[in-house]
Amino acid sequence: MKITTHRRGLLAGGALIAAPGLARAFPVRPIRLLVGFAPGGAADTVARLLAPGMGAALGQTVVVENRSGASGTNAAGAVAAAAADGHTILLSTLTHASNPHLFTGLAFDYAAAFAPITQAVLFPTILAVRKDFPARDMAEFLALARSRPEPVIYGTPGNATAQHMAGELLQLRTGIRLEHVPYRGGSEAARDLAGGVIEASFNSVGTVAPALAAGARPLVAVTAHRIPSLPDVPTGSECGIGDFVLSDICGLFAPAATPPDRVSRLQQAVVAALRMPEVQARLRSQETESIGSTPAEFTAFITAESARLGTLIRAAGIRLS
Repeated sequence: MKITTHRRGLLAGGALIAAPGLARAFPVRPIRLLVGFAPGGAADTVARLLAPGMGAALGQTVVVENRSGASGTNAAGAVAAAAADGHTILLSTLTHASNPHLFTGLAFDYAAAFAPITQAVLFPTILAVRKDFPARDMAEFLALARSRPEPVIYGTPGNATAQHMAGELLQLRTGIRLEHVPYRGGSEAARDLAGGVIEASFNSVGTVAPALAAGARPLVAVTAHRIPSLPDVPTGSECGIGDFVLSDICGLFAPAATPPDRVSRLQQAVVAALRMPEVQARLRSQETESIGSTPAEFTAFITAESARLGTLIRAAGIRLS
């Protein structure tokens, strides 16, 4: 891979003269990859999976740093304030698109502070019900939810997560009533689904897999296409529910003024890491889909998702407490 160099010059006698030895390659020091979530979670796992391959492609170490708290805004703020030279970047989730509508008074503007690099992965979301739930498919689930006086109780990894928003989106699209139970993580919600404590759960496929193995039943994929590991589970559109696509992601961002060639180089490094056989195998084992979109594609995606989620958040009255 060719490394683009940037020449600095000295103004002497009215002419711009290239200064020998001052042309600098990128990167010239380790890359700091900030993650806005705790070690061991899905975002942290993806970051640590990508870092070695990115480092090999860039010729520099990629150091993962966790700055958890405030739904990822702590890490985002640190990257927004960092030098725009490509050496400090952010790995975030779909919160990058929803946070602007959930937080006020931030020291940075999500729409203006970042240069999207790439959507690295997708965590496909499904709706699953406990094994004794009296609905065999999505049509029966909707009919039951409309007919009984009490709402269906569903669990998610937490308030204002992508999975919570999927539940709110289903209510808006179908008119049914659901009652949300936020957990402190997807695995806790999956555990209570397997144990019959909650009736249903919106969760990522990889996280809810133990509950499915214990008898919980998937009803619908909240994705544009069927999930390869669950080929018999229909999408929302196949169930007659329009615009019912909402799953979590991991994507990378640089400070807004980072030179485009450096953003492109970082994107290529992520794609190189995603193509590594051991990374592909690990992602498949975790039911995670690799993406590797271009900066332009990822910019368009984040812009569209932010507008869509903003409308959803206002309509559903979602707040962070």
